[in-house]
Amino acid sequence: MNNITKIFWGFAFVAIGVIIGTNSFGLTNINIFFDGWWTLFIIIPCLIGLFNAQEDKVHNIIGLAIGIFLLLAAQDVISFYMVAKLIIPMILIGIGLSLIFNNTIKSNVTKKVKEGRKKDQEVIVATFSEQKVIEEEKFSNGHLEAIFGSVYLDLRKAKLEKESTISASAIFGGIEIILPENVKVVVKRTAIFGGVQNKVLSSSDASKTIYIESFALFGGIDLK
Repeated sequence: MNNITKIFWGFAFVAIGVIIGTNSFGLTNINIFFDGWWTLFIIIPCLIGLFNAQEDKVHNIIGLAIGIFLLLAAQDVISFYMVAKLIIPMILIGIGLSLIFNNTIKSNVTKKVKEGRKKDQEVIVATFSEQKVIEEEKFSNGHLEAIFGSVYLDLRKAKLEKESTISASAIFGGIEIILPENVKVVVKRTAIFGGVQNKVLSSSDASKTIYIESFALFGGIDLK
């Protein structure tokens, strides 16, 4: 949880505490369980995601819009029937925008990964299975695939070059990549009903860089 997320949730808990306290003393009469209060569990995380540099902005915008529409429906401003008709088009639009913009931003990562594919590349594929690799030899480029399976790659003892590349795809599966501390990590993310989390604290003065192009479809990729 980064600082922005902590601050946002901190203010939320303070506000709820103040409301409950003033209600208890009869100073206010604010109903926190208003019609559609449950939509806040959609709206607030998506709103926080918009201010989080590590989050996918397009999916958070779509999620925020859906949450607001549901809140308006619960408040009888619009009908739930109208929301139901809009949800599927909005999801499809979100997926399309994510794919379009992910191909235009951080194109340098895609370029680096493509160059890496032309060289020696370590391929790790888990299909309905589990693959666990602890790399202790030279590592330059890698391709990871988890399809209804899981891949675990530990590079903490690997002999990395000045620039290394990894392409990772998790489709109904999971990938976990453990990276050394003295590296800079540049990530391009594409997540469709999935997630890519980068928990690596990149060093600005690191002498080695790892470019990671990630794709998660109903799956998850964790960088640690």
